Amino acid sequence: MKIDGSLMFDPLKIGEMATRLEEMGFDGAYCFEGQHDPFVSLTVAALQTTRMELMSSIAVAFARNPMSLAYLGNDLQLVSGGRFILGLGTQVKAHIERRYSMPWSRPAARMREMVQAIRAIWESWESGDRLSFEGEFYSHTLSSPNFTPPPNPHGKPKIFLAGVGPVMTEVAGEVADGYFIHPFNSEISMDTLSLPSLERGLAKSGRSRQNCEVSAQVIVATGLDEERYQAAVSSARNQIAFYGSTPAYRPILDAHGWGEMQPRWNDLIRAGNWAKLANTVDDEMLHTFAVVGSLEEVAAKLHRRGAGRLDRASPVVYDPDPELLAAILGALKSSAV
Repeated sequence: MKIDGSLMFDPLKIGEMATRLEEMGFDGAYCFEGQHDPFVSLTVAALQTTRMELMSSIAVAFARNPMSLAYLGNDLQLVSGGRFILGLGTQVKAHIERRYSMPWSRPAARMREMVQAIRAIWESWESGDRLSFEGEFYSHTLSSPNFTPPPNPHGKPKIFLAGVGPVMTEVAGEVADGYFIHPFNSEISMDTLSLPSLERGLAKSGRSRQNCEVSAQVIVATGLDEERYQAAVSSARNQIAFYGSTPAYRPILDAHGWGEMQPRWNDLIRAGNWAKLANTVDDEMLHTFAVVGSLEEVAAKLHRRGAGRLDRASPVVYDPDPELLAAILGALKSSAV
């Protein structure tokens, strides 16, 4: 199982952090679409590293179009020397329409077509054949020589898709090279919801599980001393309640018989009662959705969660201190079988 690190920093700090993660021995590193554009940050990371895979986890697909994503993916594959993974997700309707002023409709079908369009553009650039993609949502039929990159010496980037619900997860299995499981996950939710949906998508395209890499971010609560450990546990409780408050994530709670917590958490957040949020996540919920304990315990639990399920995992920690990340990675490697 590959272990990936987080590059959740502004672009001015990304280069130093990416170098440190690579020196520690992380297999990959990711940026997500938050306060900064992930593609700018990943360009900085690509120029400061030589070995790690670099991925957007995720970039908001519907804030862009297939042609813009094709250029970004191609250029980052070139700059990174073939180490880039284009990770895409949908965001939600309100953000797409009101923050990005972009169209929203039938997200699963739109995402499927977006991946197909990006691949058609890359194929046209590589083969020199006329670009001719006409779909329901996107149409790309013009790529004159002045705007057509030469074939990428490192080949086409992989495309990973993020999904929570069964339909989007099926799309990932159908058309993507990899699938990102949301950090709000458990062994039961993966076994009963995510992975069966992925298998249905793979079956639609006539592919096997080996054709789709599965990656998951996992909430980790540990620390190098007792004070930081307790802060990490409290943060994990808040993160669980925050994710669980989202109506779209209720099926994950339902899989454990905790579906009634979703509206309760939602009400607390709407009321701004953040102080009470952590207290509503009991120990059973904490240990179900997060990996908690000493470094050795966390390593063993991460390996157990990933066994037979994950090809790569990303520990999500409260304190992204390089010393802590190095200690977690060291424990994972020493306990690997």
